[in-house]
Amino acid sequence: MNRSEIHDRIAELVSPLAKDRAALESLTETTSILGDLKVNSARLVDLVLAVEDDFGIEVDDDDVDKVKTISDIVELVADKLH
Repeated sequence: MNRSEIHDRIAELVSPLAKDRAALESLTETTSILGDLKVNSARLVDLVLAVEDDFGIEVDDDDVDKVKTISDIVELVADKLH
């Protein structure tokens, strides 16, 4: 799975959690999950759980703390898959 495919799947997973629909429609690698999309910290945990289930990976708590942008989570998934 390449970065573009991972990005697209992350966009699908974050969609129901995002409160800012306009930011979701203009999603880029630099989009802040908490700031731009207005995903609260509890929902960020839900996103990480969904990512783990969807991609069949395990994300360490330390790695979760580093997730700030879409790029961060795409990179995390790409590293875990390879």
